[in-house]
Amino acid sequence: MERTEAEPIRHSASDNACFQAIFRVLLVAGLLGLGLYILAGFLRALVWAVVLAVALWPLFARARRRLPPGRHNLLWPAVFTGLVALVLLLPVVALAVEAAREAHDLLAYAREAERNGIPVPAFVAHLPYGAEAVSAWWNAHLAHAGLAHELSERLNTASNRDLTRSLGAGLVHRVVLFGFCLLALFFLFREGDTVIAQGLRASHRLFGPRGERVARQMAASVHGTVDGLVLVGLGEGVLLGIVYALTGVPHPVLFGALTAVAAMIPFGAPLAFGLAAALLLAGGAVVPAVIVVAAGFVVTFVADHFVRPALIGGTTRLPFLWVLLGILGGVETFGLLGLFVGPAVMAALILLWREFTDGAEAVGDPGGQSPPVTEDVGVAVQGRDLPAAGGAPDRPGSPAR
Repeated sequence: MERTEAEPIRHSASDNACFQAIFRVLLVAGLLGLGLYILAGFLRALVWAVVLAVALWPLFARARRRLPPGRHNLLWPAVFTGLVALVLLLPVVALAVEAAREAHDLLAYAREAERNGIPVPAFVAHLPYGAEAVSAWWNAHLAHAGLAHELSERLNTASNRDLTRSLGAGLVHRVVLFGFCLLALFFLFREGDTVIAQGLRASHRLFGPRGERVARQMAASVHGTVDGLVLVGLGEGVLLGIVYALTGVPHPVLFGALTAVAAMIPFGAPLAFGLAAALLLAGGAVVPAVIVVAAGFVVTFVADHFVRPALIGGTTRLPFLWVLLGILGGVETFGLLGLFVGPAVMAALILLWREFTDGAEAVGDPGGQSPPVTEDVGVAVQGRDLPAAGGAPDRPGSPAR
């Protein structure tokens, strides 16, 4: 009789626990959705901060080992955040200075176009086909006096004023996002060890050892993408910048920087050196234009077919086809942020597929246990013992379990 009376009590307790678990899940999901909704405008900047922190963490850890920070840990986070801001702002400042230098010449050119129109360029007469038609169209629309006044009347509309206001508001919004990204990056550097330890503990509790392996693979993918896209793109910009200077391209430093940025995006470099070659061709320099195009194709061919696959695919053991698909799909979905997010997601998916099809041993992890995460992949946990799944770290002086 006592047994039959105790059974309803057990069932009631288990039902309450089940209901509590369901409502906890609903509460967490609701709060998470509300938090994402509140931070929706800043999520892209926050992800950028995470990508930059993961990419720069090995250098940050080395600097911190050589010169340990003080009690407040402010020096190295401030230095690295300042360096990131400097690297990102220098091209903008250089463009602004170059634009200010060219403003006088542009104003003089506009006055001349207002008085006499824009004359037909010399290269039009040397076109193999359509030279007369292009010259006639140019003389009818661009080579007459009063061109600037006509253009100003066409552009002086309410829609263009609204466009100017929206561009100004968009610029202010992006400046705010840039500042938020730098602020988040500073705190990620400062509290990086705590964030990493908590993230690894949460991944162990939620996903087991596989969660750590996926995180390590995604971090390695970010490093490989930085090396394969950013550093290789900068190298292409330097090499082609030298070619621009030797062949007489106007503003070779500016075009070199433009090429470096464009080379970070697949198939973007030909647009940059193609524009430089077009400027040379417009000035009648046919041979230098051919040299620029030939050098550009050689440099991009070597970078895209040999250097980048070795850096990105070698780091993550990811086939270059999936690297390329991740980059292109990421850029199409997330913009420039997709350059890093796309390959990281592809690397995680390929890792999960290999574990599913071949097992943990085939992906270099015998027994299904993850090796300790190291700073080589941008993750460092100093002075902390990683707990087992669902456990907690042992405290000093606590009895052995």
